[in-house]
Amino acid sequence: MPPRISILMYHQVGQFPPMRAHRANYCDHRRFARQMGLLHALGWAVLDLDQALAGLRGDGSLPGRSVVLTFDDGYDNFADFALPILARYGFTATVYAISGWLGRPIQWYGDEPGRPRPKLMDAGRLREIQAAGMTIGSHTATHARLAEVAPAEQRRELSESKAALEDLLGTPVRHLCYPFGSFNLEAVHAVHAAGYVSATTCLRGAATAVDHPLVLPRKAISFGDSLLGFTWKLGFKHAPTPELSAWRQRMRGEEML
Repeated sequence: MPPRISILMYHQVGQFPPMRAHRANYCDHRRFARQMGLLHALGWAVLDLDQALAGLRGDGSLPGRSVVLTFDDGYDNFADFALPILARYGFTATVYAISGWLGRPIQWYGDEPGRPRPKLMDAGRLREIQAAGMTIGSHTATHARLAEVAPAEQRRELSESKAALEDLLGTPVRHLCYPFGSFNLEAVHAVHAAGYVSATTCLRGAATAVDHPLVLPRKAISFGDSLLGFTWKLGFKHAPTPELSAWRQRMRGEEML
């Protein structure tokens, strides 16, 4: 069987009132603790993206039960709620930061009654979680929908974010996440030209050896996922979605990496 790994997609982890909208952007901290506890109890290996990429290429071993944890946007509540739970089990994760919005409330969806706009981590907190063993990736400079902007703007969003985060953190920024899951072939080429070695999407499925490292699928963990639902997402091996299959086919002819 070809190597495969589940890359899990989280956004916020914390304590939240019931909600109707944007449920995929929230995970209750108690559920998150149970999810991480389950991974630990069942002996799942939590890898960073570099380890996962090496395993998918065949350059390193990829345990049969292995997972990558990713967190989009870089919310401030990651440091308060997710980081202590990850530290409890010695797990690592990749947090994708928006370089131009550090320390600010998010702006990309409307107000929700009774719910303040969540704040993003500032520079100090990003350094704090990096020192605790987390990887910081880029989520562009302004959370742009890359498929909807011109190639020159794609290049600016990608290169400016990478440079700003590297200057802030003092370490290479190698990994990117497409905001809103929005990308096209021009964006993929721009990601490569900017020097990233991986890019995660919102395409649904496990990452396998046939996936291009700049078009990696993930599995979203949402507010409503029970422990049973979480376990199912870890293990499901359904046929790839038509969209994922189309991108796999499209990227077979690309020789960028």
